[in-house]
Amino acid sequence: MLNLTRLWTGHTQPADHLRYGMGGNAPATARARKPIVVWNITRTCNLRCIHCYSDSEAANYPGELTWKQMESVVDDLADYQVPGLLLSGGEPLVHPRFDDLIEYASGKGLRLTISTNGTRITAERARRFKELGLAYVGISLDGIGAIHDHFRGRAGAFDDAVRGFRHCHE
Repeated sequence: MLNLTRLWTGHTQPADHLRYGMGGNAPATARARKPIVVWNITRTCNLRCIHCYSDSEAANYPGELTWKQMESVVDDLADYQVPGLLLSGGEPLVHPRFDDLIEYASGKGLRLTISTNGTRITAERARRFKELGLAYVGISLDGIGAIHDHFRGRAGAFDDAVRGFRHCHE
């Protein structure tokens, strides 16, 4: 994962030591470093992005983990003490157990981040993110207004994503 702000401006960012293994609380050796885990918890998505790497849409896909299996993954990651867990998808917020998952994972001490299209972030959900101590919520934009909507395959996706930004900011 590259930090474009750092690459463009040269200014360090709070999680650079996790990305680049230097400064901050970075382990001294490569052997001591542990991976940041990206977990695509579902392939299902409420949008139909033309650039989607998982070819997701509003459909149910076979082979997704059960709740018991998800708990087991979280337990293993917590036991291994990964420095960060990024939940993605599809669209992670459409997963029927998403709220349970972030509560369970944060209760296990995992440092959580989310990669989302932002369209499903309500004020209540943003407050819950803060209560649970989520480190970061990444909301993707592909342009402004109609350009974003075109890339995301749904009219109004830009306005919904901006609303999600505002809820997180508040």
